[in-house]
Amino acid sequence: MTASPERRPITIAILAMGGEGGGVLAEWIVDLAERGGYIAQMTSVPGVAQRTGATNYYVELFPKTGGQSNLRAPVLGLTPVPGDVDIVIASELMEAGRAVQRGLVTPDRTTFIVSTNRVFSMTERIALADGRVDSSVLLEGCRVAAKRLIHGDMAQLAEATGSVISAVLFGALAGSKVLPMQRMAFEAAIHRGGVGVKESIAAFAAGFAAAESGPAPVKAPAPAAENVSASLAPLMAEADAYAEPARTFVRAGIERTADYQDAAYARQYLDRLKAVADADRRYGDGSGLLLTETARELALGMSYEDTVRVAELKIRPSRFERVRQEVQLADGQILEIAEFLHPRVEEIADTLPAGLGRWLLNSGWPRRLLARFTQKGMVLKTSTVRGFLMLYMVAALKPTRRRSLRFQTEQAFLEDWQRRILAIAPANYALAVEIALTRTLVKGYSDTHERGRERYATLMQMLPQIAERPDAAATLARLRKAALADDTGAALTAAIREMRPLSQAAE
Repeated sequence: MTASPERRPITIAILAMGGEGGGVLAEWIVDLAERGGYIAQMTSVPGVAQRTGATNYYVELFPKTGGQSNLRAPVLGLTPVPGDVDIVIASELMEAGRAVQRGLVTPDRTTFIVSTNRVFSMTERIALADGRVDSSVLLEGCRVAAKRLIHGDMAQLAEATGSVISAVLFGALAGSKVLPMQRMAFEAAIHRGGVGVKESIAAFAAGFAAAESGPAPVKAPAPAAENVSASLAPLMAEADAYAEPARTFVRAGIERTADYQDAAYARQYLDRLKAVADADRRYGDGSGLLLTETARELALGMSYEDTVRVAELKIRPSRFERVRQEVQLADGQILEIAEFLHPRVEEIADTLPAGLGRWLLNSGWPRRLLARFTQKGMVLKTSTVRGFLMLYMVAALKPTRRRSLRFQTEQAFLEDWQRRILAIAPANYALAVEIALTRTLVKGYSDTHERGRERYATLMQMLPQIAERPDAAATLARLRKAALADDTGAALTAAIREMRPLSQAAE
């Protein structure tokens, strides 16, 4: 570039998720700059997918030379250079962290405008355990890296004003006063865009105020009035006898199991907890931790995912309404929902009555024939009558679930798990809590569920050996975390191999 060191461009990097209007934000900035006497250039690098990648926009603004015709036009950059970015705008906290990681944010130069809302990354979503990155750590990293940090939940402000997050971020950029343009010039750029002007101006004002004085406190919504059915009222009354935090989990478990099957199933859930509650009172430390963790895991275990549950959830009116809201369906638009399903022979057998299901799994040609029809999976459009009715017929099997092969298998598993908890609690309360937590290994369906079962079985086979150790609870916790570390089982194998012999553990 031919400009002197005193004449350098203003560099702006924008990191936005797909569908958030990052391109519109960049175009507003370009329009704002060109009207304000700047040469502006914008480039973009699209992400790999709408919700898993981000599009990075880069804008450079250079002041026009006026009447100095002897100066050549500047050559503006196409991509942001680490250490040389004046303004970085991130529409989501993980994207802000990536900007810091790439070196785009520096403490000597960068004004960092960050929306603290989260859209979980694929690595966070596919983690076997809780793979979420600590948001407070991300935000602190942004604070340390930047010369100036402006942050707030811009997505919440956008939702409150009926607009998109790009308009809020544009307002925050104006409120930061880092660009030499007045507020009216920013608003004029929105008006010239001509789309959703009223909502965008309201969102812009919210972002401007957030940058000037911090985001206004958002009033917490009033708690919805509890609507407990008459059949569940006696069960909820029993749950209220438990102290917190167990009470909250028991009440949630009652609602979940009743929704999964019926009130009688919720009654069975509550009855199963009585023995655990008694053990907690007799052998616990007063924290109620054993009852709390068992109540949570038992509710999850009793509401396992089977073909009936999947079909029922996919055809619920609330799901169609949620999808309409997520895609912002307008009047006159047609919504089409395609479900990608791949039921294996095992899932089909699990749905059948126990005797018939066992016969199918152990049969010869009938199983092979069924496998041929299911090996490629299927696509059902629940927005069509045919697709909806097919899932409706599967969901209609709900009353027969108690006679299914999967129901018998899951109930036997939960009974064995609970027996282990009650057997260990008198001698080692902390270890009993860890046994309750170990059920978290068994989750999902298909191959994921089978892998979890295998790892759970491995740890339970080792339980007598683990119980003899002075650090038994810590050992089981360490092995459980290793079992959740990957889907290959390598971490668990390594953790078992690295266990110190009992003679060394006692030292």
